[in-house]
Amino acid sequence: MQLTPQAYAQHQTWMRQALAIAAAAGEAGDVPVGAVLVHKGACLTTAGNRKEQDQDPTAHAEVLAIRQASQILGRWRLEDCTLYVTLEPCPLCTGAIVQARLGLLVYGADDPKTGTIRTVLNLPDHPCSNHKLAVLAGVEAEACQMLLQTWFSQRRATRREKSFRC
Repeated sequence: MQLTPQAYAQHQTWMRQALAIAAAAGEAGDVPVGAVLVHKGACLTTAGNRKEQDQDPTAHAEVLAIRQASQILGRWRLEDCTLYVTLEPCPLCTGAIVQARLGLLVYGADDPKTGTIRTVLNLPDHPCSNHKLAVLAGVEAEACQMLLQTWFSQRRATRREKSFRC
């Protein structure tokens, strides 16, 4: 995907907003993933992971943002929308993205464990997919990856501290 410097700068702006939302999700105890859904150049919805907070295995940032957007727009087809997310979507989220017929997905860091856009699997380009998804990967990738690595590192350190207490 060829982009002008201005278009790429706009993608970076939205991704930085998603990063701020991800950081807030991390502070609330969830894996720090943030999503921003843009419709016609304006922010329509935002969401951070809420699995722990809601005790809901489907409360991923992408799914929450898509649900909110569909409710606001009164339709499930979101082909005129762009979703910005800090981490490559998992199978659940990729399924929701494909089903919503999103116009463009922009994500930050690759997910070598569960990424199903390009890293582990490529569900959007698989014959089972009924929607051709445009994807822009790697926007603010280093910042997205650093946020996740720092959060998991701090979580492991906290667990170690707790295990040494009497």
